[in-house]
Amino acid sequence: MTSAVVVHQTGGPEQLRYEDWQLASPGPGQVALRQTAIGLNFIDTYQRSGLYPVQTPFVAGNEGAGVITAVGEGVTDLKIGDRVAYMGQIGAYATERLAAADRMVLIPDGIDDKTAAAIMLKGLTAYYLLFMTWPLAKGETILWQAAAGGVGLIATQWAKALGAMVIGTAGSDEKVALAKAHGCDHGINYQTEDFAARVKEITNGRGVDVVYDGVGKATFDKSLDCLRPRGLMASFGNASGVVSIPDITVLSRKGSLYVTRPTTAHYMASRDALLTGSAALFKAVSDGSIKVEISQTFPLAEAEAAHRALEGRHTTGSVVLLP
Repeated sequence: MTSAVVVHQTGGPEQLRYEDWQLASPGPGQVALRQTAIGLNFIDTYQRSGLYPVQTPFVAGNEGAGVITAVGEGVTDLKIGDRVAYMGQIGAYATERLAAADRMVLIPDGIDDKTAAAIMLKGLTAYYLLFMTWPLAKGETILWQAAAGGVGLIATQWAKALGAMVIGTAGSDEKVALAKAHGCDHGINYQTEDFAARVKEITNGRGVDVVYDGVGKATFDKSLDCLRPRGLMASFGNASGVVSIPDITVLSRKGSLYVTRPTTAHYMASRDALLTGSAALFKAVSDGSIKVEISQTFPLAEAEAAHRALEGRHTTGSVVLLP
């Protein structure tokens, strides 16, 4: 038996119920974990609300860190006592859980469990966007929407370390200042400024090579106006609502633009990709290229309050739940 945050019916944050949950022994290819820290992500809210359908009842959450307490048949490269982290395994909001062994990554010495739990999903999202979706080259210019968010603070630092010029948006002067302290050469308050006009001003009318946008509906159209001809829009989230393009010729009119809607699940589907991305992420944290900003922690039992803070845009950086 474990304590877990369970969703019996999709809806608002009030649907998160902290209760006892039956825990079996690990099956073939599985490990059992005693969790020490759990990451909070927008995908958790999408699953809870029903935007991303999951069969109910389910334990919420997709990212965490902990210690292996048992291994199932066929698991040979992990052992009891190993410190591991993971992402993309629904069921994270629990004190103990079962998970697929091939999605576990050993946490290197020098990185604590809270940091590991805070960066796996957000950090690997930044990794595939910067290294795979658009392999960022030194001297290129990017726009990152919501640069003070969990993915944004990791990605803008990483992009700066790669030699890019980084423009970031945020929803308040305080968040803009935070973004500029974490890799952004230029910060734009999208509540008080026309970010498309400012981007064109900053780039002397050229536009940016790529826009990374996890905000979605509220920023998508104007983000297209920020791109240079044949630039790429990577729309990787929908915090403000789902994007639709009723007339695809808008892309030709605005400069023969490219648009992609990538997901971590597809880019990190193989174990090789997971290990390569995790190694690069842990190295960037260890060598100081990325400084992890954990702005808040909540007890696991207060997951409802954490979801309200995230959806209300009252958080910056990473938020961690503690069992």
